[in-house]
Amino acid sequence: MSSPNDTFRHLREKEWDMSRTEAAEFLVAEGVKRGEALFLVARTIATWEDGMTSWPQARYRRLLHQVTGRTAHELGFTPPVRRVRAAAEADAGRRAEEGGDEVRRRSILFGAGAAVLSAAAPGADTARPALGQDHLRALREAEQRLYAQDRDHGSADLGQQAVTALHTAHSWLAQGRYSEELGHRLHTATGMLSVAAGWLALDAGRPADARSLYTEALASARQADDPGLEAHAFACLSLLAHATGRPREAVTTAQVAQRAASGLGSPRWLALLAMREARGWALQGDRPFAEHAMVRAYELYAKGPRDADPEWLSFFVPAELAGLESLCRADLGQHDRAAAGAEQAVMLFADGHPRNRSLYTADIALHHARRAAPDLDAATDAAHRTLAYLPDVRSERLIRSLRDIAGALQSHREVRCVATYLDSYRSAVPAV
Repeated sequence: MSSPNDTFRHLREKEWDMSRTEAAEFLVAEGVKRGEALFLVARTIATWEDGMTSWPQARYRRLLHQVTGRTAHELGFTPPVRRVRAAAEADAGRRAEEGGDEVRRRSILFGAGAAVLSAAAPGADTARPALGQDHLRALREAEQRLYAQDRDHGSADLGQQAVTALHTAHSWLAQGRYSEELGHRLHTATGMLSVAAGWLALDAGRPADARSLYTEALASARQADDPGLEAHAFACLSLLAHATGRPREAVTTAQVAQRAASGLGSPRWLALLAMREARGWALQGDRPFAEHAMVRAYELYAKGPRDADPEWLSFFVPAELAGLESLCRADLGQHDRAAAGAEQAVMLFADGHPRNRSLYTADIALHHARRAAPDLDAATDAAHRTLAYLPDVRSERLIRSLRDIAGALQSHREVRCVATYLDSYRSAVPAV
């Protein structure tokens, strides 16, 4: 697989200012104007940008040249070099034989989704492979490993692996043979992979990609007739709306998610969705509605776990509940309460969930720095603790949080504890 095509992605996002779906529709319309009927969807654009298709078919290259005035090379595409590829594959095989244990270790650590799926991939000589339970298990295991690696080490090394796994899943669905029942399960598993890939994109600061992936998950939910996946995708869209400053959308998508999940028998799932709604209200500054949603979340959470709780909900431990409340408090401007809540979250996590602990520790520093009367000793203490998570936690969101802390403390740089921290920060965090 080639490297991601950042040149074409930049063209779509910055010059065209379009989502992947909008870009596909735009190119189809341009093709019609030129008398050429093309089949282009968001997934096609994704394969170009993610490097799965490094050299589009001739008709697509021709259209892109007509629309942009640039050659495929200038748009970041790379033609296949079959001899070089064959030599590279032979060399990779030789190195795998010589250092098999290390290769397998790195595949599991950095390429979880791809490694699992390739093990169950149908043979190249099978035109329409028969899919079975092995393929379904591979999809589910890929999702679980991606989340496990993100939880323990952060998302920075996982985005491309998630995309690879997702493209494999889509190719299976498009080319394989399977029963209607298995098809529903495969669509659900593929939708869950879309959700995982969307989360990794959001954590990496690519909200447009996250929205496209969450929309794909909604499409999978409809194909699978799965209200649980539908609720999950709408919950993620609520989180995305909050992250991109659209509070009303954050509320409405959380409410839609609650309606979808209302008959699934999982109070804790509904508690998470109520907290998503609370964050939307908080971002709007509507304290009464935010407080009401938070109270509802705690009441639902207190009903305890159920057999109907989805496996992915295992992250929603009491520490996470406290941490989510602290984020709502911060949005309401209650930085004292937000700092206390984030401290409680870190304490309850104990030694588990290092990525979440690092992010909530960063929040502690921010809340103390943003109080009406900043507590600089507490802020810099938490900031130093956050730095200590590097480089074990590899998350773009953590880097952004560290930069936010530095920005919040900058006006106090004459204070000794702040100056000391800023020196440590500049040594540990790369400049933008």
